[in-house]
Amino acid sequence: MDWMAWTWPTAAFFGVIALTLITFTILAIKYPEVPRNGILGIETTRGDRLFITLLGSAFINLAWLGMLSAPQWGALIVCLFYAIAVFRWV
Repeated sequence: MDWMAWTWPTAAFFGVIALTLITFTILAIKYPEVPRNGILGIETTRGDRLFITLLGSAFINLAWLGMLSAPQWGALIVCLFYAIAVFRWV
């Protein structure tokens, strides 16, 4: 990890993303997905909702960094509620 100058939190972040993708792959094999229409008006699957959650969480964290001087863990809490909303209603 020295050649990329990674820190342990960065490695943990990407590890969690990898574990999430593996989990969603196993879920897709064990429990086939059925697309559904949510508030966006488009069909989304579990994987689509995961992508929307990850993309939105990235923007939430960037906005948090740019506009607030509060600790970054606050953005994590906002992202958690955002993820729950996406998986529930999108």
